[in-house]
Amino acid sequence: MRLLPEPSAQSLRLLFLFVFVMGVAPSPALTAGCPDRCVCDDQLVVQCAGQELTQFPNDLPLATRQLIISNNRIGDLPALQLNYLSDLVYLDCSNNSLAEISESTFGNLRKLAYLDLSFNTLLQIEDRTFGPLASLVMLRLTDNPGLSEVHSDAFSENMALQVLDVSRNNLTALNISSLIALPALRSLGLSGNPWRCDCDTEDLCLWVQIEGFKFQDEGQTVCHSPPELAGQRMAEEYRVTSEIIESNNPNTAPHRYSTELDSLIVLPAAHSLHSHHWQRAGSNPPHSPHNSCLLDLKALVLQKASDRKRD
Repeated sequence: MRLLPEPSAQSLRLLFLFVFVMGVAPSPALTAGCPDRCVCDDQLVVQCAGQELTQFPNDLPLATRQLIISNNRIGDLPALQLNYLSDLVYLDCSNNSLAEISESTFGNLRKLAYLDLSFNTLLQIEDRTFGPLASLVMLRLTDNPGLSEVHSDAFSENMALQVLDVSRNNLTALNISSLIALPALRSLGLSGNPWRCDCDTEDLCLWVQIEGFKFQDEGQTVCHSPPELAGQRMAEEYRVTSEIIESNNPNTAPHRYSTELDSLIVLPAAHSLHSHHWQRAGSNPPHSPHNSCLLDLKALVLQKASDRKRD
């Protein structure tokens, strides 16, 4: 019987390379190693919390799905490193020293669903900062003492956003023109800000009044200025008779609404929110001056009462 020759060392190397290429090699999450002072597990979670880090961790596994870097002293989120993590769905950056973020920071994180930027030193949120985050469901932006400005289009593209919390910052006003159009939004935290209850926040106040179910901390969302309104609930200053808005009694005669609304001659309201509700109803809002702080709410209340009855 003829014996086959023993495989050479070169043949064994080629065989090993073939097996490696065919997918027997360990996953990238395991072969990429783990950053210093972090713990990585086989569930693609990287835990770096409370390690006194001053810089974003290097050499993160590319397959990371959850990254927790809270309770450190990190001052910057490097876009180049962060955007390599295209499978990331959960990112906790709370309690750090982040002072600035922009659209490029999250440019490639299209799967990210949860983002926590609370307890940092952010000063402003720019236009389209969160635009690339098409899957974002929950965003926490609380407890940034210097955060005084949020661009009106900061969240305009986050159609999946359900929970937004901007409590305990330094906001005095908030343009809600894009927020009221977000179809999935169901919870918005506003308390603990020094709100200025004047023409600049009339639309926000009216929104809190009309759709209070979205504001879990509505009772703690109060005016800070002017002095005569300090401590007053924002919605209270813009209250419309709740029985009229919430009524869905099909037996209520239309003239009853007209009679009750005769006493609601003029109330503070917002042109943007006023128009938004009419657009949702498929008609045009009544003409009203855009720069006026006092707009007639009769038509808006009647329309909402009609909508309730149809539902």
